Amino acid sequence: MTEGKNTSSSLTLLYDTIRWEEKAIYESAKKKGIEIKKIDCKDIVLDLNTPSSEYTNRTIIQRCVSYFKNLHSTAALEGLGANVINPLNTNVTCGNKLFTHMLLQKKGIRTPKVITAFSPDSALLALENFGYPAIIKPTIGSWGRLIALLRDKDAAKAVFEDRKHMFPLYHVYYLEEFVSRPPRDIRAIVVGDVVAAAIYRYSESDEWKTNMALGGRAENCPVTDELEDICIKSSRAVGGKIVGVDLMESSKEGLLVHEVNNTTEFKNTVKITEINIQDMIVDYSLKYQIN
Repeated sequence: MTEGKNTSSSLTLLYDTIRWEEKAIYESAKKKGIEIKKIDCKDIVLDLNTPSSEYTNRTIIQRCVSYFKNLHSTAALEGLGANVINPLNTNVTCGNKLFTHMLLQKKGIRTPKVITAFSPDSALLALENFGYPAIIKPTIGSWGRLIALLRDKDAAKAVFEDRKHMFPLYHVYYLEEFVSRPPRDIRAIVVGDVVAAAIYRYSESDEWKTNMALGGRAENCPVTDELEDICIKSSRAVGGKIVGVDLMESSKEGLLVHEVNNTTEFKNTVKITEINIQDMIVDYSLKYQIN
């Protein structure tokens, strides 16, 4: 995969939900005098039997929140010759925490310790050695949903009992160490090979999760050489083009990467840092092409 000049000088914004980020990208392109087309993924029908289509050689900024709409629309559009940001393999990986963890590990990027099991009994047995507290996460999911802090065996058994009755995805037990850290994490936005900006995301009151959707607050985070290096390596590890890298400041091991987001939200990062990330995304997208 290489990146070269996108000769069409036009963009397509594909979405399934309009958030602040999608509006900002669209308005940025319009202000720059760039042709940009908005398409709701729920409205498109793609003929997969034709070798070319209106999407051939068109650069598409993939912003679908739904993991499955994101993956399948990207696969179809790439098959029809579109240049999709982020590409399919990146979206597959970033949408699954276990996949992301394994790729980061292979590239030597520090992450929280994780174990995985495939039944409640084996997960409970594994936790006896892994230790409490631990965090259980769905391998696919966002905004802190269905993440639980397991403080002891009784808490784990109660959560595992509920999961027996859920969709098979939740029968994969992805268990992460509870990292000793300040009551915050870091969200850094990477565009190409540039860390555009970063923020600290703080927990509110006694909430241990730092997701902004759960009411956390944000502050500017300086982009140090160390942070920049880790974020760029993390983005490259997953083949990312425009991603959000989430990190924790372990009191023992320093910066740990716990997630890489392929349709990252950046509203709060723009608000806090006053860096127009949407402009950087548009400029980068105009130069992006898979050859």
